[in-house]
Amino acid sequence: MIEVLATNITSPLGRTTEENYRAVWSGRSALRCYENWRDIPVRFGASMLSDEQMAELAIEGFTKFESLAIRSIEEALSHCEADPTSPRTIFILSTTKANIDELRCDTAECYSTPGEAAKKIARHFGMTNEPIVVCNACISGVTAQLLADSLITTGEYDTAVVCGADVVSPFVVAGFHSFKSLSPEACRPFDIERLGLNLGEAASTIIFGQMENTSTSKWRLMRGYLNNDAYHVSAPSPVGEGTVTAISKVMTGEEKDSLGVVCVHGTATMFNDQMESKAIERGGLSEIPICAIKGYYGHTLGAAGVLETVLTMRASDEGVVLAVRGFDEIGVSGKINISNQERSCTTDRFLKIISGFGGCNGVLLYSKEEVARNTTEVAHQIKCTHTIRITPNEVVLDDKPLMCTTTGGELLKELYKTHIGDYPKFYKMDTFSRLALIATDLLVGCETMDERAVEHDLILFNRSSSIVADRNHLATISDTDNFYPSPSVFLYTLPNIATGEIAIKHSFKGETSLYILEHKSEPTMKQITTATMQRSDNPTLITGWIDCESENQFEAEIKILTKQ
Repeated sequence: MIEVLATNITSPLGRTTEENYRAVWSGRSALRCYENWRDIPVRFGASMLSDEQMAELAIEGFTKFESLAIRSIEEALSHCEADPTSPRTIFILSTTKANIDELRCDTAECYSTPGEAAKKIARHFGMTNEPIVVCNACISGVTAQLLADSLITTGEYDTAVVCGADVVSPFVVAGFHSFKSLSPEACRPFDIERLGLNLGEAASTIIFGQMENTSTSKWRLMRGYLNNDAYHVSAPSPVGEGTVTAISKVMTGEEKDSLGVVCVHGTATMFNDQMESKAIERGGLSEIPICAIKGYYGHTLGAAGVLETVLTMRASDEGVVLAVRGFDEIGVSGKINISNQERSCTTDRFLKIISGFGGCNGVLLYSKEEVARNTTEVAHQIKCTHTIRITPNEVVLDDKPLMCTTTGGELLKELYKTHIGDYPKFYKMDTFSRLALIATDLLVGCETMDERAVEHDLILFNRSSSIVADRNHLATISDTDNFYPSPSVFLYTLPNIATGEIAIKHSFKGETSLYILEHKSEPTMKQITTATMQRSDNPTLITGWIDCESENQFEAEIKILTKQ
């Protein structure tokens, strides 16, 4: 039986889950207004660690981001008997931008990739397995939890340490400012006067374990589902199509009545809150009390899905639905059960829903039921049907070279003009997304009518995250006298936008996820793809390695896997 063995939240409101819960329960918020912070000419609301707090958390030889994650994991490990050094333990890090605050120039020495940061954190605890970084925008934390559960279910590991972490940086502040989505005041989820989101920094950890016998009731991840709405890379489907589908996959009609609370994303932006309200209504959850945590912490990015799950667990342990801080008058059209007052939670069962840039959506069902979940999975045989490899100098499709006359970045343009040609949005994309789109297009074009599936999942891996777009965005904010952040540039600093672009072009509405590894590890990639295919209803997965270090240095090696 897979159970939650221990948790932690490390944030401006406290260093333990209990300290954070008591702070939120009492109505405390860490949100403050900042102006011209670190020479960024922006006024915004955020939840950030004070210098005194950070001095206590800092670890010599580690960045702020790494120290924050380590402190959270340390605290969680102190509350259980999990052995981080065991070969049966896997570390999964959920983050959107990791050490991006260290990126200051064009040389690699100035910045460690998310995979390298994860390796440093893992080494600190003596972990021996290759760590996995989930970089799936806002739903990274939910993706990480579902991956942990899947890897234990398939027998790869007995224990999974999941940590979600992000820090506030000028890079991120300027990016969200370019979208005009930041509120200078404390955010007001679902309120008629909401102005936008606040940013926050935190780390939160969940340790999952495979237990044979338990004497006490613990939280269990009963089911989860990830998908893409294939609508837009930076705006959700107005009717919440992706979230509604995910809810229906996770919940039955009878189970909806047994929910004690629905923990929502609740960013306090115009589009997200409206979409979530419609998704809740259409998903048959209008009568279930909702909690929205952003009024206490702001949007903690890669930490959000983990932190908000942990806080909902702790509140449900007390029979509490936490008050939605900042809410006063309903400002959405969907019917939702929301209150700015604490309420009673009647059952030990809750739903966590979340969505993010790139069109991705996630839903998790947690319960403390004594009945063990059936974790027996059908062991599908998997066949590779088509492959493609693209480097700056060659293209090989199903082991046959394609004739090309150019190299480097020009090669991608040639491939587009020769083999696609009818998707002008291609020219707005960053190099990484162009590479991913072309490789997928050529690969899918090889499928016969008999092979073509109704739906595909899409799982990509890389090392460099979105480094080309990151440097382009950094160039627009480095000079305060010439400050011009662009939303179209910042958007592509989320590497999972590439999977969103592919989903939109091909109407893929299955799971779309992006994982970052320190290096190209075939065994780790196989573990993740196998676990994904075993839990998915879809017959086909497009997967592989797509990395882009510069506009002229890249590699794509992907394939189509089909269940037999």
